[in-house]
Amino acid sequence: MEKFGRSQPVKRVEDLRFLTGQGRYVDDIAPDGALVATFVRSSYGHGDLAPIDLTDVRAMPGVVMAITVDDLQAAGVKINIAGGVVTNRDGSKGAKPLRPILAQGRVRHVGEAVAMIVAETMAQARDAAEALWLEVEDRPAKVDLAAGGAVLHDAAPDNIAFDWGLGDADATAAAIAGAAHVVRVAVPDNRIIANSMEPRGCYAEMEDGRLHVAVNGQGVWGPKKALAKALRMDKAAIRVTNPDVGGGFGMKAFDYPETFCVAFAAKTLGQPVRWMSERTEAMLTDNAGRDLVTQATIGFDADLKITGYQVDTIANMGAYNSGFAQNIQTELFSKVLTGTYDIQAAYMRVRGVYTNTTPVDAYRGAGRPEAMLVLERVMDQAAREMGVDALDLRRRNFIRPDQFPYTTPTDVTYDVGEFAALLDRTAEVADLPGFAARKAESAAKGRLRGVGLCYYIESILGDPSETTAIEFTPEGALILVGTQSNGQGHETVYAQFLSDQTGIPADQITVVQGDSDRIAKGGGTGGSRSVTVQNTATLATVDVIVAAFGAFLAEAEGVSADDVSFDHERFRIAGSNLTPTMLEVADMVRDAGRADLLQHSARIKLESRSFPNGCHVAEVEVDQDTGVTEVVRYSVVDDFGNLINPMLVEGQVHGGVAQGLGQALTEHVVFDGDAQLLTATFMDYGMPRADDMPTITFETRGTPSRYNPMGMKGCGEAGTVGALAAVTNAVLDALWDVGVRQVEMPFTPHRVWQMMRDAKDDSAAA
Repeated sequence: MEKFGRSQPVKRVEDLRFLTGQGRYVDDIAPDGALVATFVRSSYGHGDLAPIDLTDVRAMPGVVMAITVDDLQAAGVKINIAGGVVTNRDGSKGAKPLRPILAQGRVRHVGEAVAMIVAETMAQARDAAEALWLEVEDRPAKVDLAAGGAVLHDAAPDNIAFDWGLGDADATAAAIAGAAHVVRVAVPDNRIIANSMEPRGCYAEMEDGRLHVAVNGQGVWGPKKALAKALRMDKAAIRVTNPDVGGGFGMKAFDYPETFCVAFAAKTLGQPVRWMSERTEAMLTDNAGRDLVTQATIGFDADLKITGYQVDTIANMGAYNSGFAQNIQTELFSKVLTGTYDIQAAYMRVRGVYTNTTPVDAYRGAGRPEAMLVLERVMDQAAREMGVDALDLRRRNFIRPDQFPYTTPTDVTYDVGEFAALLDRTAEVADLPGFAARKAESAAKGRLRGVGLCYYIESILGDPSETTAIEFTPEGALILVGTQSNGQGHETVYAQFLSDQTGIPADQITVVQGDSDRIAKGGGTGGSRSVTVQNTATLATVDVIVAAFGAFLAEAEGVSADDVSFDHERFRIAGSNLTPTMLEVADMVRDAGRADLLQHSARIKLESRSFPNGCHVAEVEVDQDTGVTEVVRYSVVDDFGNLINPMLVEGQVHGGVAQGLGQALTEHVVFDGDAQLLTATFMDYGMPRADDMPTITFETRGTPSRYNPMGMKGCGEAGTVGALAAVTNAVLDALWDVGVRQVEMPFTPHRVWQMMRDAKDDSAAA
């Protein structure tokens, strides 16, 4: 097989397995005869829960276990699901209310798990669940983002989870006060549901006295630590695995009640137990994304240079703190607060609010799409209000190449970037000079046409450390990784990279992931970290192998170790015709009985993160009679540094853009005043379809990162980071001529039609 090469567009090797039904997803591989778990959930948004009597349920046919939180506590389980907190502006910590594994005394959102029933069959479990009647004394529900209202937690008497700030408030206020031009924009960011193709699920079993939990998550070490703490077990007594995972997008990165309950049941019963979410169940219980509203203020001097930038955000936490919920719209948002612009004075304030809705946490981009939506909306609005070209306004304010490394007002240091050159290339790719003619063609058909752009930057996040282990077998090599594919193509890209560095044919490399017994430590997948940190760890591991194999060859040939070299394909020995490949040296090592040289690992830590950036340009057409909005052209030019597999990169961008366009055009979570979810099926929740997606023109123009040895930058979330503002700006541009001055996602036909009608009514009234 021809050796893979760096930056070659290699097709994904795992796709054959997936497309022929050979994927091994968690519900496919649960042990035969496993018991089935189901959960009794609250149908109330907020209320007091009466004591639950499970006597009759436990006596029903096939039922082998029925538990509430009282049973978990009686068994010694630590019932709190941990969630991170931030430090408030006054130095105190954000609220940290108890989030019980199963509801304790009160229910706080529809879908909250109250009891678990385990039975021999799914039908028996469901029958028992339907027989359990929950008595709930209704409380007023809170669904708005104002302080006060019905109190959810004693730890937050005004429902404020935190009040966080970053930057210099006084300097920013002074810069804006003294500005020649001041622009203010309100930017709502609608709640969405991840809706991964494979819903959440897990199974648990006892293996030789140890607990094995298989969960379709985004890493194994976080769940292992959480399970050990909750079940009061030694971590060595727990094995966690991730099989194939059908989409995660951040939503599957966190601890959920079901995993703890299923693990408890398997440990207690000594029998395997499985659980798989149904779609409506997932929509009621999966961590949601976004859901915030921001007031942005920006000042410019007479030369149109930004003098100050201020954001004030209210973010919905849902009913409880999820894993990183308090961090998303604060610390992660702040990483790219000022984007690609040279802004010396900036300040952000964020308040989190508890509501009787599903908890909110990371969704593809996690804070960075939210930040870019606000900044690029206000930049476009500023261009309109000041009567200047939107591209020229950005060029005037870009951080120049000679300013790198550049430290932002939020103390983040960007390493490199060529923003103006990339913007110019995007204008060519998107044929912006030809837009006027296309607008006229649309007008001739009675349609409004608009163009919008977003120049984004994002920060790679997650654990900066990672481990790679490489084992040589008679068939080739295993590469054991600490990240977890959720569909990104890791099996291809990791094998491709290792092949490029070692000369081992890629079809003789097997990627092993998602098993806490196989590799001691890893950071999982999230924050676009995987390729950058994992391949840097692979480089370090290859260095370890080269040193060990070089010493072995030197000893065997009776030469100095300095006389042995490796050229990424073969070892060379001074004064010898021997030029073995790495696999041939592994065979020599095996024949010599040196099994200790067949396994190698290295762990690295990146001192700084990379900063992917790029420009998205969207063109939309709006039907004035119906409000139907169609994205008709979409162009992207990205800077991802050096690429390993351009085909996989393009696929990641396409997927991210699709999710961004879904949020912008069709997706919206709606709760009524009683906190009932009104969009709990695909009949009501507008998932984007293939015919909602435009053809995407894609290019890269890389400036290699200085923060990792391969010059790589993550690409997994970039499509979503740029899409929201590009589409929003395009819709506003299309509607501007009919008097619309403020727009709000999602741009459903009814909402767009209503905005046009309201603008017409306002014009008539004036």
